[in-house]
Amino acid sequence: MGREFLNVFEVWADSYDSAVTGHDEEYREVFRGYEQILETVAEKSGTHVLEFGVGTGNLTEKLVQKNKTVYGVEPSQAMRQQSLKKLPAHIKITDGDFLAFAEPDGKIDSIVSTYAFHHLTDPEKEMAVYKYGSILDKGGKIVFADTVFIDKDAYQSKIEESRRRQYVNLAKDLETEYYSTQDVLKTIFEKNGFSVSFVQMNAFVWIIEAVKE
Repeated sequence: MGREFLNVFEVWADSYDSAVTGHDEEYREVFRGYEQILETVAEKSGTHVLEFGVGTGNLTEKLVQKNKTVYGVEPSQAMRQQSLKKLPAHIKITDGDFLAFAEPDGKIDSIVSTYAFHHLTDPEKEMAVYKYGSILDKGGKIVFADTVFIDKDAYQSKIEESRRRQYVNLAKDLETEYYSTQDVLKTIFEKNGFSVSFVQMNAFVWIIEAVKE
């Protein structure tokens, strides 16, 4: 994750939970069904979970409630501080990101993340998935929820729609961050030994479920 993204999350930590409730009209559709999205990721994950981009701990909290062992990774100190306010004392959230992190001592059967994988370029995504393939055994899962587009036309259409609606910040996000198309992600996962499926949750967010073969 680049320094510019990290700075954004340092500033956003105090208001993030308010943002995901849909109070910001510009991002309302991005976060529509937020609780169900998190619940779906938690339900699909295994029992020993490595979570990237913990943020304020909303997904982590659901995983813990389901009695799953969670190893959290979050690069923003401010976000880590917010997450620890709502999580049990035994939960450890370490500094790191999708590519640079301390691997847990225990066995991992699932790797999860929500609203974060798009901070990596496509080549970085491939590097990350390659690394996760070395962590997971056969049958292990990657379960990510993130903005994904069916194809480049759908991507461009959403940018143009955001401009028409004068959603300036959303349009800028779509243009400057690294949102992938399904064919690119499918190639990345399959190349690294995973079968992958996509389930749409709202106009932006899909659940990406990849199982190691």
